Amino acid sequence: MNELPENVNMDNILVLGAGELGMAILRYLAPRQKNAGCPLAVLVSPQSLDHPTQGQAQKYGELRAMGARLLPFDLMNSAVEDLIQVFGQFHTVINCTGFVAGPGTQIKLTEAVLAAGVRRYFPWQFGVDYDVIGKGSGQPVFDEQYDVRNILRSQSKTEWVIVSTGMFTSFLFEPTTGLIDFERGIVRGLGSWETKVTVTTPDDIGRLTTEILLEHPRIMNQVVFVASDTVSYSQLATIVEEVTERTFKRDLLTKEKLSIDLARRPEDVMARYRVAFALGDGMWWDKATTYNAQKGIPTTDVKTWLLAHKARVG
Repeated sequence: MNELPENVNMDNILVLGAGELGMAILRYLAPRQKNAGCPLAVLVSPQSLDHPTQGQAQKYGELRAMGARLLPFDLMNSAVEDLIQVFGQFHTVINCTGFVAGPGTQIKLTEAVLAAGVRRYFPWQFGVDYDVIGKGSGQPVFDEQYDVRNILRSQSKTEWVIVSTGMFTSFLFEPTTGLIDFERGIVRGLGSWETKVTVTTPDDIGRLTTEILLEHPRIMNQVVFVASDTVSYSQLATIVEEVTERTFKRDLLTKEKLSIDLARRPEDVMARYRVAFALGDGMWWDKATTYNAQKGIPTTDVKTWLLAHKARVG
């Protein structure tokens, strides 16, 4: 194992991506870096930097005000050798790219991080428990995430920390998931009504990831579980009715129904997600056992989130 000081080294941190999750982490991490007099860089696409939209310009102005350096780099189209050259400049890399860059990207980034000799890596694993799910869930991106874990565990030069968060809380209420139909008054359960799901808001992920990064003694080579909330689909239905003060029809999508639907529409990404989440195992963990619960860090539960966003989602 590489010899690092017991105190966390905050020098030379690179965050990959400034999307919803990247910004959530940066809003907590950047002030800590700035106060410590330590550099922080954010990798963004050259096109967005040269010709930013109004939203990007506002976001990049916020990052600069927080003391972050914007590093233009074409992540999607660059060769592994170019990635290695960039990553090699940094002590710690935090990957907030998500899956937008396409299949194989997370393996490519992980291998580049290791080849570059990065000392500490937070991979894009802000999701479910891929160790429990394993391979063959029907969701190809889950298989890739499982492979990333095996790659990290097969070496000892780069420390890694995986932050398992479950799905974003907002994902429960996205129309495309088909779980909550506010217009028609339907709540759908996956697998069974007692099947559970763990969710975390991006803001909670940002705060908790920063605390995990800076924890002393240093956290290394382990999966850290966090959660804003863990609910069953039955509890979710009750929360929706309480917040909206309406009665919703409950429609259970069994594993059999979901499998038939996926067979009819094999290219439907959301159908694959529904099949995976109906499995239950690996999609949830007890909030009482999480890092935030053990540290007494408050988080936003599903009901509180929905109360704050019901005008938008409902």
